[in-house]
Amino acid sequence: MQQQTTVMPDNCVAVIGAGPGGLAAAKWLTAHGLEPVIFEASARLGGQWNSTSATSAVWPGMRTNTSRIMTAFSDLDHAPGSATYLTQDEMLDYLERYAFVSGLLPTLRLSTRVESLEPAAGGSWLIRSASGGRERSEVFRRVVVATGRCGMPSVPEIEGLSRFSGSLGAIHSAQYNGVERYRGRHVLVAGCSISALEIASELAYGGARVTVANRRQRYVLPKLISGVPTEHVMFNRAAALLGGVLPPPELAAGLRAKVLAVAGNPAQFGAPAPDDDIFAAGVTQSQQFLPAVAEGRIAVMPWIEEIDGNRVLFRGGRRGEFDGIILGTGYRLSLPFLDAATAATLGLDDVHMDLHDQTFHPDLPGLAFLGLYDLVGPYLPVLELQARWISYCFAGIVPMPSQAEMAEGVARAKAMRAGPPSLPMHVAALGFARNAGVEPDLSARPDLERALLFGPLSAVSFRLDGTDALPDGVGRVRGAAAAFGAVSHPAFTAEEQAIRGLVRREALSPAA
Repeated sequence: MQQQTTVMPDNCVAVIGAGPGGLAAAKWLTAHGLEPVIFEASARLGGQWNSTSATSAVWPGMRTNTSRIMTAFSDLDHAPGSATYLTQDEMLDYLERYAFVSGLLPTLRLSTRVESLEPAAGGSWLIRSASGGRERSEVFRRVVVATGRCGMPSVPEIEGLSRFSGSLGAIHSAQYNGVERYRGRHVLVAGCSISALEIASELAYGGARVTVANRRQRYVLPKLISGVPTEHVMFNRAAALLGGVLPPPELAAGLRAKVLAVAGNPAQFGAPAPDDDIFAAGVTQSQQFLPAVAEGRIAVMPWIEEIDGNRVLFRGGRRGEFDGIILGTGYRLSLPFLDAATAATLGLDDVHMDLHDQTFHPDLPGLAFLGLYDLVGPYLPVLELQARWISYCFAGIVPMPSQAEMAEGVARAKAMRAGPPSLPMHVAALGFARNAGVEPDLSARPDLERALLFGPLSAVSFRLDGTDALPDGVGRVRGAAAAFGAVSHPAFTAEEQAIRGLVRREALSPAA
């Protein structure tokens, strides 16, 4: 029997995914008169922070690597007394409270998997979903895809990996479940991502003998710099604005000098020296990794050449025998529910999609993508800004980008495929804020200028001007900037004055 298709009202918007991005999308769509329907395959919301989800990569005892101020949406702070870095359980509780206070619970369809998404007549989109043995076919005028970037582990091709015979086996970091089974054993952690270095550090201080192998040594930032969360120092508005006024070589040299000043060179700790070009080397983060290397708790090797039984041959000829291997090698971009024609239009592969500003495509009207980029730095402020832009476009508050603008954006995305796959948080935040018309006007608030330029790029710092400005926004921005003693008064330091002089035109003219 042919399944009946339901045409949903025009103001209904399908949101695929109930992680932070999907919840932010639904909140802002609701705020502007649209009615979201959230499809979530798991029995509980939260995305990665829901440890019971089949695609979650969190592990027991895992904490955020960004501070409570930068791991929050603008409408809900974390509970009083929360630690600087939050546990997985605290983050899940926070997202559930956010859904409750935002009125999203009635919009959730939990345990509902989207089986397919394809174009329908009149520029609409057909969604086929399944829940509890029941299948539905529904047509939505608009759809937001917010399934996250970390659902499909990326496993590198290594000769002999599938035949590794160590007693603890080889797993991806997405399957890591704590240090207990590794105590007293020799473990190889492959990769230089944040998760790889955090797991390696936890193992090393938890009684395991640890070796880390990577293709290239990255610069390693700690989580705290003189007691201030690193993202407050490194991912601020001034840093983003510098990117618009300095040539790339000068920008790279300045960033490297700053990283070396606050974190040192990995070679000083006994790790390999990274490339002098910090953009080529990349930056990662771990509070304990480099000290563990310096203490001899972690050995660092080149990348893996091949595996023979429990023996690993590294590039350059060194060898080792291991009880277990953990692959901290990241994730592939995976959207299995997209029809083949839509995937081809997007140029979808394991790493890239060709979109205008990470969001829209001129040939796919009514379809938006949220949070499907590899972001360096805190996610939640960026997700909220992108959600606001999408909701403003769908609600008619700001115009949709023109076909010509989107075509240019897609061309830029294609050109950038040859560059670094990661998107800096502060660059993404300013881009989405300007698209949404909510970049704060620094010239109107000289007493807040230092906080806005050199303080944390929090979600609430984009609630000062434009649509959805908050009456208490100024006080909250001051509070966020003063937290941890980062920016506690309006007077600029000499270094800040120099940077302010470089970025002043762009900083004071955000629409330029």
